[in-house]
Amino acid sequence: MLTQSTPAEPVSAVAEAADAAPVAESAIAQPHRPRRLRRNGTLRRLVRETVLTVDDFIYPLFVMEGENQRQEVPSMPGCHRYTLDLLLAEVEAAHALGIGAIALFPLIPEAQKDNAGTESYNPDGLVPRAIRAVKQAVPTMLVFTDVALDPYSSEGHDGIVKDGEILNDETVAVLVKQAVMQAEAGADFVAPSDMMDGRVGSIRRALDAAGWINVGILAYSAKYASAYYGPFRDALDSAPKFGDKKTYQMDAANTREALKEVDLDIAEGADMVMVKPALAYMDVIYRIKQHTNLPVAAYNVSGEYAMIKAAAQQGWIDGQAVMLETLTSMKRAGADLILTYFAKEAALALRQK
Repeated sequence: MLTQSTPAEPVSAVAEAADAAPVAESAIAQPHRPRRLRRNGTLRRLVRETVLTVDDFIYPLFVMEGENQRQEVPSMPGCHRYTLDLLLAEVEAAHALGIGAIALFPLIPEAQKDNAGTESYNPDGLVPRAIRAVKQAVPTMLVFTDVALDPYSSEGHDGIVKDGEILNDETVAVLVKQAVMQAEAGADFVAPSDMMDGRVGSIRRALDAAGWINVGILAYSAKYASAYYGPFRDALDSAPKFGDKKTYQMDAANTREALKEVDLDIAEGADMVMVKPALAYMDVIYRIKQHTNLPVAAYNVSGEYAMIKAAAQQGWIDGQAVMLETLTSMKRAGADLILTYFAKEAALALRQK
């Protein structure tokens, strides 16, 4: 015997029932609905509080001796060491994407390294040749140069070593020579990353005395002794040969000390200050931004880059989305400038948004 099934309720009846249903009292009493400002992409862009642009980026680049060579850094997928001829092509490609600043980091042959870092102020060395070539190829590109001894040191430290100790004042004297040489080659900003006491003031006085009053100083003011630097040290073969860098780089647990370092660097003549690394130090970026009216830079360091790349390669995350979210978070925390190996990739992604 066949049984007749109950007919489905007409759609119109369902709609009428919904219309007749009482509206929750909490909804009636809710004049503010934040979702009204999230309805579509145009509206979200209109009210967006933090906007990431290509103008925020400084692109770190690794340069090495030789010709027509490009070597990928194994722990930094998509990042390469370039010989000078190919470096210029990369700089031109970055410039075409709207990137206006690069930071140069050299891979120095072992034969040119010594404990005093004498190659660091060789006027015919790799870095000054790179500066001059970049300025000739792309005159409007801003060039930031690293001031430190670790790429040039046979000991892999940022300073001169004596009996296992990193000497401060003796190192500063070498850093001054390095900074003046880079200014003479055409650097727009010198960026002391060594964390020796008093180096910003010494460099500023030397630059002014040599007539380089318009060459700026981007101080690595709050540079922490971090485990996030591993891939960078692979890229430049600059890992310390003994011990660690905790006697001169900051303790990862400290925040108030970062404010003290910033105050000292500003008093000594820094034009910009930096927090390095960025991702695990957002609170420090925020506090420094509230503390000073100077531009604040964040260094999106090699380990931060490598983690995103590795997870994306495994298919665990949307690499491009996480990249842009991460960079935006650094700017939201207060960074005016971001040194990032993602610069080209992010510039392309922002063009597509």
